[in-house]
Amino acid sequence: MNSELINQLSDLGANGLPYTIPIHPNLVHLTLGLFIIGITFDIVGVLFPFQKWVFKFLAISVERANFFDVGWYNMLASSIITFFTVAAGFYEMLLATPPTDVKSAWGLQAMETMLWHGVGGVFLLALILIMTIWRGWQRFVWSEDADRQVHWSYLLTGLVVMFIMYLHGTLGAQMAAEFGIHNTADKLLRLGKDLNTVLK
Repeated sequence: MNSELINQLSDLGANGLPYTIPIHPNLVHLTLGLFIIGITFDIVGVLFPFQKWVFKFLAISVERANFFDVGWYNMLASSIITFFTVAAGFYEMLLATPPTDVKSAWGLQAMETMLWHGVGGVFLLALILIMTIWRGWQRFVWSEDADRQVHWSYLLTGLVVMFIMYLHGTLGAQMAAEFGIHNTADKLLRLGKDLNTVLK
């Protein structure tokens, strides 16, 4: 048993992964940031006529089209990076060894949480791709000669997707905080307890 634990430590890092820092959580924040910035800048672009005096007062030289440019390119980047986010998430889930004796604040066990998080990740990838296609259609087809590039329905859908991201992100946070999946400190504490048990 003692050599088995030592082999575990040498094959995988203290977080249970073959690398020091988990990739998936970092890419998640990139996906979230790009998507939220994209929707936010589009909202500012739509409301620009009401806010124009603020930018003038602050002596910020900006055109309405600038906000829509930021909205489009962030949405496009979000859809691209999310492929890598989901791929890294599935890879890291395959290496996970979730505990079986713990339930989350939502009453789910680790395996159920991982399953819902995986399915939700694919669902969110599909939603982000649909939003990107919708955004591209509005930019290049619908608003070719229009001053406003996005529909209100697109922005409201974006806010709903953000709420789904919040729920989905809570599952991911529970995996790390409550189940200790790929959590370095949690893994070291568990291995320490196992080693103490073996040495006794």
